[in-house]
Amino acid sequence: MGAMRDSIAGLVKQEGWRGEGAAARVHYDGGGDRFAIEFYAGADLVVYWTVPRESESATPVPRETIPTPLRRRIRDDLAAAGVDPDVERQPV
Repeated sequence: MGAMRDSIAGLVKQEGWRGEGAAARVHYDGGGDRFAIEFYAGADLVVYWTVPRESESATPVPRETIPTPLRRRIRDDLAAAGVDPDVERQPV
């Protein structure tokens, strides 16, 4: 349980990240696209969500559709938080 808290605490020190229990979330808005990225510490899993500008619900999206610079930023944030950045590549 301590490692889980440590990974979330490490992520919330990174720009834009917020902790929510055993998960951390960051939002990205750029190039006309809006995403929410969530890291689940218990599962060592990263999930990308597209966030519509209208009142529609967010939906998960395949990581292959995420811009490379954003994926790189997420891996860098994970590494800075002491989390293996390869968890970003794990299939959901």
